Amino acid sequence: MIEIKNISRVNLDRKTFTQVAKKVLKGENRETEIISLVFVSKEEIKKLNNKFRKKNKPTDVLSFNINEGNYLGEVVICPEVVRLNAKKYKVSMKDELIKMFVHGILHLCGYDHEINEAEAEIMEEKEKIYLAKK
Repeated sequence: MIEIKNISRVNLDRKTFTQVAKKVLKGENRETEIISLVFVSKEEIKKLNNKFRKKNKPTDVLSFNINEGNYLGEVVICPEVVRLNAKKYKVSMKDELIKMFVHGILHLCGYDHEINEAEAEIMEEKEKIYLAKK
């Protein structure tokens, strides 16, 4: 299950994000778990990134593991930063939003591309698999 909260100025298709969450969670054998997805402003994600990662700049996605009962955690996405990345990578805003959401869910499931190159490759392969299924 997924809970979605949009405190950004971007209109989004909740159904798409719900379907993506179900596919990834099922693929990771976590389908009974609950995640939250929050869309925030550039200012808000900058504050969160500074507080939790000591990086004083906005970012596209952050994940926060909670692991209480069936609650896996929260994925926080900044559509403003994602839009810039979509232009940079020459992909649609929707595709980049979905990619960041998959990326965030994989972090909640325990994958971490910052540990080492092998972990990064595993996570990247997982992303490709789930993005191909959309």
